[in-house]
Amino acid sequence: MRFGFFSIVATSFMLASTVLQAKEYEEHNNMMDHGGGHLMDMGGGMVMGQNTDTLPGGCDKIVATKEITVRAGHQYAEKFPGRMFAFDTQEFQFEPCTKLTVNFINDDNVRHQWMMHGLPKYLYPKGMFHLEVTGPGKISGTLILPPGDKTYLVHCDIAQHMEKGMKAQLKVGKGAGDLPSIPGVTPYVIQDSYEVSPILDNPIQSQDAASATSSNTASQESSSWFSGVMVIGLAIGLLVSPLLAKKFKGMSFSEGVSYVFELIGSILGFIYRLFSKVLQSVLSGKNKVLPEK
Repeated sequence: MRFGFFSIVATSFMLASTVLQAKEYEEHNNMMDHGGGHLMDMGGGMVMGQNTDTLPGGCDKIVATKEITVRAGHQYAEKFPGRMFAFDTQEFQFEPCTKLTVNFINDDNVRHQWMMHGLPKYLYPKGMFHLEVTGPGKISGTLILPPGDKTYLVHCDIAQHMEKGMKAQLKVGKGAGDLPSIPGVTPYVIQDSYEVSPILDNPIQSQDAASATSSNTASQESSSWFSGVMVIGLAIGLLVSPLLAKKFKGMSFSEGVSYVFELIGSILGFIYRLFSKVLQSVLSGKNKVLPEK
């Protein structure tokens, strides 16, 4: 009897946990119309470029009416190594002049978009059709595809979401080729590399090795400079030492120090006089009066 009671309690707890953990999706179906195909609400839902009845130039009628559901989220990127976000579908194709309704569902707890570029700007502001949902939710929008064979980019414009995999292509008619780097459809322009360089196995050792190399180079440069100065000094000393020996012969220490200071004073005086003459000649040249014509 007691075992049966605990079983019922455990089952009830599990069912309650499942209900609590179930993700709640917000339906964005009461948006404010701001004109120009721009709809939005206060819950993070937005539609831009909504067009339900105006035919693009070159379309005599609506050829077909289609409806698709596109989901966006982290889980759809699991099949693409190195990607973080993705749509559940990466490629779409419809006839020209098709009236298309897109039901966009966001399965993540962040903001995602389904944005289509390259549409005619006279009909779609900035040439785009845009669906946006913040957090788990669903939003719908409608557009009429232009005529002609063209491939349009569809992506999420949130920073780094497209680069991390949330992009697709939509072909009208036969399309105009494939776009690059569409996950699962076309090769990436920049291939991911998972090879580990031996130098990067231990960054600390690499930095220490680089520091040691630079310090060794600096010490070698300073040593070579010091050696050159030393050689020049020794050569001058060997040449001047006989003259100094004769000059200081018979002098006491104090007389020798006095002579050295007199010599230094004479050298400085000579430099000062030379500098004064050069400066005076420069200034006199600037102040020279030109003869009148």
